[in-house]
Amino acid sequence: MPLLEVVDARLARMFLDLPARLHRGQPAYIGPLAEEVEAVFDPAKNPNFAHGEAIRWVLTDAAGAAIGRVAAFLNRAAPAATDADLPTGGLGFFECIDDQAAAAALFDAGRAWLAARGMQAMDGPINFGERDRFWGLLVDGFEREPTYGMFWHPPYYQRLFEQYGFQLYFKQYTCARRVAEPLHPSFDKRAAAFAAEQPAYRFAHVQKRDPARMAQDFHHVYNLAWANHPGVPPMPLDKARQLVRQMRPVLDEQLLWFAYHEDEPVAFFLSLPELNQIIKHIGPRLDLVGKLRFGWERWRYQRRQPKKMFGVIYGVVPAHQGKGVDSVLIVHARQAMEDAGYTDCEMNWIGDFNPRMLATTRSVGAKICKTHVTYRKLFDETRPFERSPIIR
Repeated sequence: MPLLEVVDARLARMFLDLPARLHRGQPAYIGPLAEEVEAVFDPAKNPNFAHGEAIRWVLTDAAGAAIGRVAAFLNRAAPAATDADLPTGGLGFFECIDDQAAAAALFDAGRAWLAARGMQAMDGPINFGERDRFWGLLVDGFEREPTYGMFWHPPYYQRLFEQYGFQLYFKQYTCARRVAEPLHPSFDKRAAAFAAEQPAYRFAHVQKRDPARMAQDFHHVYNLAWANHPGVPPMPLDKARQLVRQMRPVLDEQLLWFAYHEDEPVAFFLSLPELNQIIKHIGPRLDLVGKLRFGWERWRYQRRQPKKMFGVIYGVVPAHQGKGVDSVLIVHARQAMEDAGYTDCEMNWIGDFNPRMLATTRSVGAKICKTHVTYRKLFDETRPFERSPIIR
């Protein structure tokens, strides 16, 4: 089983095409856009190359056909890599036939590459970038289509990881609810009382015609509400502007809600149209034909039922937590979603290390529908294993 480093266009194509071939016939499978995967490994498009490096391999059979793939990466500025007690690198984009020896060959390659760079453990499957996409192994909810930015995996992948010695570091839940389902009556009561008692707050969705304000508000709340979490570095303003530019063509301003206190953004609940409901009709490549089909399928998506959306990120600045801001924000956002014709909502990437967020999700009537796992493999197997710390 030759293991080939991806160094040319032919091998890159094999790396990109393998998942669709492996999972052909699986009704829930939707693959990511090829250009978004390629961007992860392009130093001109991925800023993590400024202080890191990545490598990827394709595993082939004796006839030269791809039977597995994996990538390893090291972000030397990431908290995991700079942990003096346990410097940890990353492994991701794993796909493989149901063969433990083939999987071990892929895992061994990543382990050796990271160990040569001073790492003592590896997390996987993760992304060489932000946690919002290409992160975690699907272990429950195989019958449901993946949300945009998440992989679909077959059940046997869990066995391949765990038999190699990967251990559960944390779980990531996707929770779902029907948009039209009413919130608990206490939400409306709190919203009415809040409006009377807290006039300094206001709630509004973004204006697509003002992308600069959108980026600034997102950057402000993100860095105060999320950047203090383990494994989540602060976001530069330029990165926030880049995200807004990239996503602006598909944004629905009715899904992007902020809370303000005397004009300072203090909370957000940001969602997107479920782009996989479009992508599954056009395939993985946005060439000229793909772009034309994307425009047509997006027009159809906006007019058909059911119409799904997914929650991307939610957070409240610490100084404004415990005041009811979150409840009122959810009331405004839910009504706008229903008015815009959305029928189903999936809230993506809720870590089991974040009990407050899990409690909020339960309070709005959402239930876990999919579970992904982030594993950690210790290179020294005699060392005691510790799970990701709980956010208090």
